[in-house]
Amino acid sequence: MAGYRGKRLFDIIAVLLAAPLWVPALGVVAVVVRWKIGAPVLFRQVRPGLDGRPFEMMKFRTMTDGRDVSGALLPDAERLTPAGRRLRSTSLDELPELLNVLRGGMSLVGPRPLLVSYLPRYAVHHRRRHEVRPGLTGLAQVSGRNSLTWPDRLDLDVEYVERCSLALDLRILGRTVSAVLGRRGISAEGEATMAEFTGYAADEPRR
Repeated sequence: MAGYRGKRLFDIIAVLLAAPLWVPALGVVAVVVRWKIGAPVLFRQVRPGLDGRPFEMMKFRTMTDGRDVSGALLPDAERLTPAGRRLRSTSLDELPELLNVLRGGMSLVGPRPLLVSYLPRYAVHHRRRHEVRPGLTGLAQVSGRNSLTWPDRLDLDVEYVERCSLALDLRILGRTVSAVLGRRGISAEGEATMAEFTGYAADEPRR
């Protein structure tokens, strides 16, 4: 397993030390979500974690379950509520992921956990992103977040795996605060969130 010795211990200590800040915020945001968006308060979805093993990721709900006449979910832009947009812009929707960190499914810093359906779509080189636990924030998030193209984003995930260290994690956490306060890279251009990763064209080099 890639990473550095003590990474898991650092995650646990950091999350517990910050508990007086994030636990009350968790309660307040839960009330706001229940009031503005409705139940359920949490969005739960199985995502691939360390070595691609599945875990249940938790976030605050930011979208409705609106569907069209055929029963298919409406596009993200139509389901994302005003309250949900504010939660996403401040990253408060991701507070429940701190519980995932305590449970061991995630780390504070690492490649963001993407969809299980993306697993067979990665180039061989990009599968290395699963050599560490997925994170609340990562090198891609502080380098452009959802404004990055998919190849750039996945390249940065692998770069993190290769350079993973406590010093790098501390730098990324510091830059995350700046990125969140500046509300940069919240969505991809022309998208409410991020366009689906569809894989690589047949003629595109796959490493």
